[in-house]
Amino acid sequence: MATIAIHDLKGKKLEDLKVSDAVFGVEANDELLHQVFMVIVGNQRNPIAHTKGKGEVAGSGKKPFKQKGTGNARQGQKRNALMKGGGVSFGPTKDRNFKRDLNKKMKQKAVRIALSEKLRAGMLIAVDSLLIKEAKTKVFAEALSKLKITGKALIAFSDQEKGTLLASRNIKKATNTFVKDLNVMDLLNNKYLVMSKQSIAYLEEKFVK
Repeated sequence: MATIAIHDLKGKKLEDLKVSDAVFGVEANDELLHQVFMVIVGNQRNPIAHTKGKGEVAGSGKKPFKQKGTGNARQGQKRNALMKGGGVSFGPTKDRNFKRDLNKKMKQKAVRIALSEKLRAGMLIAVDSLLIKEAKTKVFAEALSKLKITGKALIAFSDQEKGTLLASRNIKKATNTFVKDLNVMDLLNNKYLVMSKQSIAYLEEKFVK
């Protein structure tokens, strides 16, 4: 069974907590992590490139010149793609849809793999509680520095720790979320993961069935 060192917000080690291997000891699977990550990124994509077809550009439907006798290929209207100022054929449009879906089991397993990788790499920082006496950004920033967090950190709060989440939103290189909203993209985009015993208990209750 895997163990996680529990610290207080002053950086002092309090205990070693045994955690479920079904959540924090899952075998690595880079292919699944990559697949889930790319689906999440694609679902956030908002296509803005848009070209107008001949039905969208301004212009009348009148023939630009007579059909015969000019030596030119006949044209039905000046909005055609071959005419100057006409529409674009097969150009990118804002109607494109990049959204894909994954089944629930794949997404949940990918999260458990990412959590396990954080623990194996020593990048999972667990504390007894993320509650602070004063809900101020400065106070929580000092706590993170005492935990020796030097890079980008994802902080997963339980519902009871909402006050601290609000106080930590302006901390540089810190991403804040509720533990119930953990996803692969946030876990992979941040070097450290910080969570409390409450959050760990929530994940074990959610995934261990």
